[in-house]
Amino acid sequence: MTPLPTTLLVIAKSPVPGRVKTRLTPPCTPAEAAALAEAALRDTLHAVRSAPAGRRVLVLDGEPGPWLPAGFEVVRQSGGGLDDRLAAAFDACTGPALLVGMDTPQVTPGLLASAGELTPGEAAFGPAADGGFWALGLGRPDGALVRGVPMSTARTGAVQLERLYAAGLRVRVLPTLRDVDTAADAEAVAAEAPDSRFAARWRTVGAGNGAGPREGSTSVPHRAVAPAPATGTR
Repeated sequence: MTPLPTTLLVIAKSPVPGRVKTRLTPPCTPAEAAALAEAALRDTLHAVRSAPAGRRVLVLDGEPGPWLPAGFEVVRQSGGGLDDRLAAAFDACTGPALLVGMDTPQVTPGLLASAGELTPGEAAFGPAADGGFWALGLGRPDGALVRGVPMSTARTGAVQLERLYAAGLRVRVLPTLRDVDTAADAEAVAAEAPDSRFAARWRTVGAGNGAGPREGSTSVPHRAVAPAPATGTR
């Protein structure tokens, strides 16, 4: 079966100081943390814009700003917990949908393109290094597959993946990526994607407060780990 055009969803907060990336403060100031969040969001949105899609939707908490490129629809996040907001985003889609967050600026258009090719009986799952997930794709969107999953825990990803298998879906497991939550995460992700807007901002912010490498220094990147694909039901 040929996959239908996919909706690419980005769930994000507007990069306002004091409201985003609070685990980066300290060592960063709230303004520096917001600047890093904006850079990560820009990288993510531009990757999504460069990937094939039927629609590109920013599911936003806050107001759009000059960081938003052309080609996106903007919808407000629903109320409730994160699981409710993710579920509502999927329920608003009528065809295959792939949802990503704003915390993995190392994501590429090619990775999004392969993850978004979904038929109705398929799902895509991108595990995060902290135990959560950075991407979730559903060939037939159904918020019930997400609603009730405990968020922001070390077992979030495992519970979500089990939901997909329990629904009888063929799950494509994507490479593991590292979310940016802490200064250590920021340094590792900047090293992994040195040409990104995020890395450029981190070199400025990190060098200014001693949290990261100075321009021209070298560091060993955190490498994404690609688990063996799981394409059948379990």
